[in-house]
Amino acid sequence: MSTARVVVEADGGSRGNPGPASYGALVRDAESGEVLATRGETIGTATNNVAEYRGLIAGLELAAEHAPGADVEVRMDSKLVVEQMAGRWKVKHPSMQPLAAQARELAGSVTDWTWVPRERNAAADALANEALDAQARTGQPAVVGTGARQETGAPRPADDVTAPVDAPAAAGKDTNPLLGWRGDVHGRPTTLVLLRHGVTAHTQSKLFCGRGGSDPGLVAEGEAQAARAAAWIARHHDVDAIVASPLRRTRETAGFVARETGLEVSVDDGVEEAAFGDWDGHGFGDIMQRWPEEMSAWLASTSVAPPGGESFDEVQERVREARDRILADHAGETVVVVSHVTPIKLMTRLALDGPMSIIHRMELAPASITTIAWWPDGTPSLRGFSVVPE
Repeated sequence: MSTARVVVEADGGSRGNPGPASYGALVRDAESGEVLATRGETIGTATNNVAEYRGLIAGLELAAEHAPGADVEVRMDSKLVVEQMAGRWKVKHPSMQPLAAQARELAGSVTDWTWVPRERNAAADALANEALDAQARTGQPAVVGTGARQETGAPRPADDVTAPVDAPAAAGKDTNPLLGWRGDVHGRPTTLVLLRHGVTAHTQSKLFCGRGGSDPGLVAEGEAQAARAAAWIARHHDVDAIVASPLRRTRETAGFVARETGLEVSVDDGVEEAAFGDWDGHGFGDIMQRWPEEMSAWLASTSVAPPGGESFDEVQERVREARDRILADHAGETVVVVSHVTPIKLMTRLALDGPMSIIHRMELAPASITTIAWWPDGTPSLRGFSVVPE
């Protein structure tokens, strides 16, 4: 068939990241919208990014087979893959490099690399999920679609396959309670990448600084920290949304993530720092001298608020509400939440289901990254705490 221009739509994902993974790809006539070929395939255990690259490769192969000589536009909801293939971002991860090289070899007729929102890539996503669902029913690798290969053969050398899929779990039997095995039956988690802001002058001087206070911005060191953190996040995550506290230092930090990902920043008051009231702008020693009884009571109970401020119990409730909003609005997505020490500690406490006093045993570095995944059934998984990018 001779077609002047076609569109490749591709997607991939893993239920666990890494976990049981698959891709979906299709080719459609750009003018009529007619679907010329489809393919979905499971690829063992791999990361989301590997699965997305495998989807791209499959889509380019389908285009070459079913529309030889046609101009090709590639549409994907993976900002990482699109920007890397367009040459605007470097491919730094070793497991991505051979896949990117394979895709480039097939991409001679590609004229456009287009990022699209997830909802506009639903057909490719459905193929990937159809393959994984078929595998879950049979316990065997699956290939689906009109352009499906009948024999999957051995994994390609470029695959980031780390382990075979566990057959009983893949068959839908919830036989293993470990979080790393949940993806095959529990769907795709919502991942919150919690980023603390970079340093301000108040941070450097160890002054209390919260909601309703002086609201300082980042200093030069804080900007450099935010830039490093944003670059790290872009390398390690396919980000779908950015949410920030309304305070200046978090909005400025979120701006670096926005520049790396091309996404807009939304604001949520629920992840704003605690209000420290009369203590705002004062250091710990100064507060102990001027408000010794109030400080002792505050340290002894999370239900006690600083004079004119908020208790940690009060902050916990608004953080819980913010978490619920984000999970509802971004189900199955990866969201960068740019916040502060107290909300991030409290979000971590929610994930661990620990006592409120546990927040006093956590130390959170400036511009550090804490990652928590929440599965559709409400089960959380803490995947990293206070990681400081080099």
